Amino acid sequence: MSVNTNIESIKGDRSMTQGFVAQYAAEAALQIDGVYELKPSFAVALKEKSGVVHEGKGVRVVFGDSGKENVSITVYPVIYYGMVIPEVAWSIQEKVKKDVELYTGLDVESVDVYVCGVKEREEEPEGDKEIT
Repeated sequence: MSVNTNIESIKGDRSMTQGFVAQYAAEAALQIDGVYELKPSFAVALKEKSGVVHEGKGVRVVFGDSGKENVSITVYPVIYYGMVIPEVAWSIQEKVKKDVELYTGLDVESVDVYVCGVKEREEEPEGDKEIT
């Protein structure tokens, strides 16, 4: 179920869904070095198996009660092995907060990061390595 929020601005009303905000958050998180993928929740995985397209896979968005202009975001990444997890999580928090506030005008109250796993990087085949 998508929750809409209506915000009045100088140019009129605008309406945003949780999926819309989640897409911005997911794109921001995936740009961080060390993030392999975002893990969908069990409910989202079930929806996808039944053919329902879910926006912002691996991200949960909750609109606040006070004026609906604030939002809390939870991100569920899988991190590459060898990365410093607290540094990657901090980078995700900063990037998601900055991008969502910039592109939606919403006030991000919190960005929580729950690391769902660690993935080894794929080794490049011997023939594909560059010699410098």
